[in-house]
Amino acid sequence: MHFLGCIPNIKHRTILTTCYAAGLRITEAVHLKPIAIDRQRMVIRVEQGKGGKDRYVMLSPKLLQVLSAYWWEVRPKEWLFPGDIAGQPITRHSVEMACQAAWRRSGLSKPVTPHSLRHAFAVHLLESGADLRTIQLLLGHSSLNTTARYLRIATSTVCATNGSAAATFHRRQI
Repeated sequence: MHFLGCIPNIKHRTILTTCYAAGLRITEAVHLKPIAIDRQRMVIRVEQGKGGKDRYVMLSPKLLQVLSAYWWEVRPKEWLFPGDIAGQPITRHSVEMACQAAWRRSGLSKPVTPHSLRHAFAVHLLESGADLRTIQLLLGHSSLNTTARYLRIATSTVCATNGSAAATFHRRQI
């Protein structure tokens, strides 16, 4: 992804890559601890996500590679993405500012935010054939309706899919 290549700082690039590759909310990403990365099961444990819920999200081999390279260079202790204040994680604001700076460097016309990276994760899953229930679980949504509304931008992809479920989904979204 061109955008992520425009982030010179390894910590900022890695946290934004994690938001994109695992579909994390920015608050979930900043509160990750190194112990949350489960190499054996290839999952990331998100503790106390929105609504105080814990969940697991997928850890792709490529994201594991990125996180491993980051870990070997930075050697984080308590927080996977430590902040400037000892014992504290990086702030949401720092990540948002890094994202804005990368967007300006990228030359992309459409703005990019940490939330739009999460959205891209969900849309890419839908486009690759994942069902809404799986996407709901990965995103940590309580309601399937939230996931369906969240993904309405991808209805053209769903409409191109054969089958009654896709047609039903499309009718509800218009």
